[in-house]
Amino acid sequence: MLFRKNAFLSSDCCTALLPPGRAPVVRREFAASPTAASNPVLALVLLTALLVAGGCSHESSDPAEGIGIAADDHGIIRVPESSVLRKRLAVQTVDVKDTPHALVLPADVEADPTRVLGILPPLTGRVTELNAGLGDIVSKGETLAVIASGDLAQAYSDEDKARDALDLAHKALERAKGVADAGAAAVKDLESAQSGYTQAVAEFDRADTRLKSLGGSPEKQGQARSMVVKAPASGAITAVTVGVGSFINDPTASIMTLANIDKIWVTANVPEGDIGQIAKGLSVDVTLAAYPGEILHGKVQFVDAVLTADTRRDRVRIAFPNPGAKLKPNMFAIATFLLPQPRQVFVPLSAILMNNDSTTVLVEVAPWAFERRQVDLGLDEGSAVRILSGLKPGERVVIKGGVLLGD
Repeated sequence: MLFRKNAFLSSDCCTALLPPGRAPVVRREFAASPTAASNPVLALVLLTALLVAGGCSHESSDPAEGIGIAADDHGIIRVPESSVLRKRLAVQTVDVKDTPHALVLPADVEADPTRVLGILPPLTGRVTELNAGLGDIVSKGETLAVIASGDLAQAYSDEDKARDALDLAHKALERAKGVADAGAAAVKDLESAQSGYTQAVAEFDRADTRLKSLGGSPEKQGQARSMVVKAPASGAITAVTVGVGSFINDPTASIMTLANIDKIWVTANVPEGDIGQIAKGLSVDVTLAAYPGEILHGKVQFVDAVLTADTRRDRVRIAFPNPGAKLKPNMFAIATFLLPQPRQVFVPLSAILMNNDSTTVLVEVAPWAFERRQVDLGLDEGSAVRILSGLKPGERVVIKGGVLLGD
């Protein structure tokens, strides 16, 4: 009775090790063995050995049945119908597109340098009024500052003298003409008066032009004769370097900076290795941290002819209209250059299998039968990658669970 009980337990253990549906084979000779019948312990050992040997000698004509998951059939990986992998694999037809490649680079907002003006005082002097401050929007011809200047006073004096000399020369010429008409004057006297008048006109024009260039006006009298600095164009005051009471002794140093930002530039720094793909007219999408979710569509306007020496990058500029001064100089931006590309095969990154130096994908050659194929990768497009060679349009590849079909 003990023998039968132990033999029954051993049979159950062996059965658990066998493939489903495979019953253990017990040879009849064992039951008839007198040695086994007389020695229960030896009988138990022999029975266990026979059961294991019978189970392990099972063979199948189906190469995948013995594994139960997948099998390599002369380079073709087959997944049998009973395999649990069928629920974990996903297969998809490759995409073929001519989508441009997105080159994403940091950028910043700049004022157009041709519209940034340094306001220079025509002469030295002391600032008596300051009519525009930092950040103010001014119009062309608007008064920015008033300066009391001794040099301007000299210009007014020169203009006054020239005007008086002109009046005197004009009167002398008129008298000479009257005398000449009466026949009582020599020709040389008339010519002398004419020459004096001509020189007086020239001197007055010089003095008057200089005065006007300094912002002066001949109509102003007394203390009103101050130098008025006016805005040469409309724009925003981006810098102020003087205050009321400041003395200006260098007329070559600007007292303000005026920037017209009705039109601005977005400037990107393109690496030397990518500059060959950038050309004037290339489409660019720009996003700004200040306005998330908003995309500005523009085109490349300028590509610098010289790289920046310390960064080995080229400055590329995209111009945008700026109504309402929404875009402000020195804002941070992201510029996405849309580089044209030929029609190419795309696969998800999840389809790519890396094995040492080999890059492969699993290509479906028949239902639930796959071939491992080496491919050459192109540009990375985020969740997908371009394939330069190794795949053809219309082929299907494993995009999920491919690592489960390892070597």
